[in-house]
Amino acid sequence: MTQARNLEQKLIPIPLVEQIFCVDIPNILPKQKKPKSNQKAVLSIKRSALSLVPAYCITTHKSRGQTLCKVVIDLKLPNETDDIAAVYVPLSRVKRLADLAILRPFDYRVLLMKPSTSQVTEMEKLDPLFLNIRSRFSKWFQ
Repeated sequence: MTQARNLEQKLIPIPLVEQIFCVDIPNILPKQKKPKSNQKAVLSIKRSALSLVPAYCITTHKSRGQTLCKVVIDLKLPNETDDIAAVYVPLSRVKRLADLAILRPFDYRVLLMKPSTSQVTEMEKLDPLFLNIRSRFSKWFQ
C-alpha cells in the first residue's frame, strides 16, 4: 500500500489477483483412466493474474459506418477542432444510450458546433438533388 501512495498523480495501481480453485480429477479424466476406488481425487490450482479487461481503441474516422457493442468516448476536444464529425460519429456508433460511456466532463458547447464552410457547400449541392428526387418519386416521400 505504501507503493500506491508514492505513485504519480493520475496513475492507478493494478493489483495482482490470486485465486485458488479445486478440480475434481475424475471428472476431467477419460472413463478408462478414472480411478477404480471411490476416493475423491481433487487437484488444487492457484492462479495469479492482473484484473484487466481486453479493450480495443480506434479513431473516430476509422469507426465511421460501424455499429459497436460498447463505446467509451472522450468529448474533451482540442480547441482547434471544428469538425462536428469528431463528436457526431463516435456518439452514433452504438444502438443504445446505455452502451455509451463518456470518459470525463466536457464543454457541452462541442455539441453545438456550426458546420464548416465545406460542409455548408456540400449541403447546398445536395439540396437541389434532394428536391429533384422528391418531385420525381413523390410517392416514396408521403
